[in-house]
Amino acid sequence: MEEILSGLLLELRRGSIVLAVLSQLEKPVYGYYLVNLLSKSGVPVEVNTLYPLLRRLEGQGVLESKWETSGSKPRKYYALTQMGSQVYFSLKKNWLALVKSIELLMEGTDNG
Repeated sequence: MEEILSGLLLELRRGSIVLAVLSQLEKPVYGYYLVNLLSKSGVPVEVNTLYPLLRRLEGQGVLESKWETSGSKPRKYYALTQMGSQVYFSLKKNWLALVKSIELLMEGTDNG
């Protein structure tokens, strides 16, 4: 049972990580900061999962990036594009509707 549950929880997390990432990119942030922020918020994400996701979203035009080299260490900052803000808004709206629907479905079960 533990193995099955672990796999199902992993699938659930994978499906929601994009929304968690987009929710934090209304202002520019760099990758490592995002990893820490998500972790502290209860949504841990591995660096080797986050960076490919950020590159994919940038390639789709959802994010834009900019190198900041004025500090002690160069950092690549990511932020939502105008289209990315629209994508985030739509995903958020659909997510909230889905959560509401699933909560209604689960209210009818006794399995808690």
